[in-house]
Amino acid sequence: MIKPVYTVALCTHNHLDRLRRTLADLAAITSPRAPWELLIVDNGCTDGTTEYLVNRQWLQPAAAVRVVREDRLGLSHARNRAIAEAEGDYIVFIDDDETPDADWLCAYERCIEREHPDAMGGAIDVLFVDGERPHWLQDELLGFIGKLSHGEDAHLLTDPSTPIFGGNFGFRKAVFERIGLFDSELGRRGTANIGGEDTEIYRRLLATGCKVFWIPDSVIYHRIESVKLRRRYFLDLHFHQGRMEGARKRGTLSRLPPKYLWPQVARAYGRALSQRLRMGSDHSLRLEMNAAYFTGYILGWVRGAGT
Repeated sequence: MIKPVYTVALCTHNHLDRLRRTLADLAAITSPRAPWELLIVDNGCTDGTTEYLVNRQWLQPAAAVRVVREDRLGLSHARNRAIAEAEGDYIVFIDDDETPDADWLCAYERCIEREHPDAMGGAIDVLFVDGERPHWLQDELLGFIGKLSHGEDAHLLTDPSTPIFGGNFGFRKAVFERIGLFDSELGRRGTANIGGEDTEIYRRLLATGCKVFWIPDSVIYHRIESVKLRRRYFLDLHFHQGRMEGARKRGTLSRLPPKYLWPQVARAYGRALSQRLRMGSDHSLRLEMNAAYFTGYILGWVRGAGT
């Protein structure tokens, strides 16, 4: 059997309906010149996904396919299992609710052949699949449901504020021996709305001098379902992010939050309330998210990260 050069890793947990479409969309992409494999990580699925994958009627015809199960719940655990199992020299990650552009994997191949990067990130657009975009969903909020663009030209990424997102990024497999694996305390776990694992590993890449490239031609469409088109989703996302960061910042310090936090909390709530009163709820969500973040931060400092 020919050793693959690229491993496309798809991690999934209890999203059988989404997974079916993603697998069908993957079957329609243009294959790269070099051999590749599709590695599916069943992350403790209990919704029929396991049985569906065993059936194998969905098989990708252009690539070798393997399915492994990771019972430790969490996206970072699943990605780390993919790293351990991958046979390709490069690993490209895709989520189970995404549709790749036909040229998606070939664009990665062109960058790999030209630049030999340690890591890469591609563009992510959003696709509203079961409803219209809500009027309150301002452009500045699209990044929180996965939209990502760092410009139309390929270039080296060096700024910690321009991360690559987990829905569309790739790595030289050997780089994980240098920087370590994904932080298992971060990333979605079941229904827990926790993220940050992609930003954390991107900053670790930069801190260790790795070569990270932006590939605008490698495009993924993140399919957005109506459950994410609610204000509560955005508030919950920031609350959990704040709680995780508050717990980490406290470490072994006193559980009593430091005095400097309280004015920040008060300002966040004051700005959110003022914006809502002046311009209405359609224009205040971003500031309300800041307030939710500080609420979570205080709780994380006092009670820990939780689940």
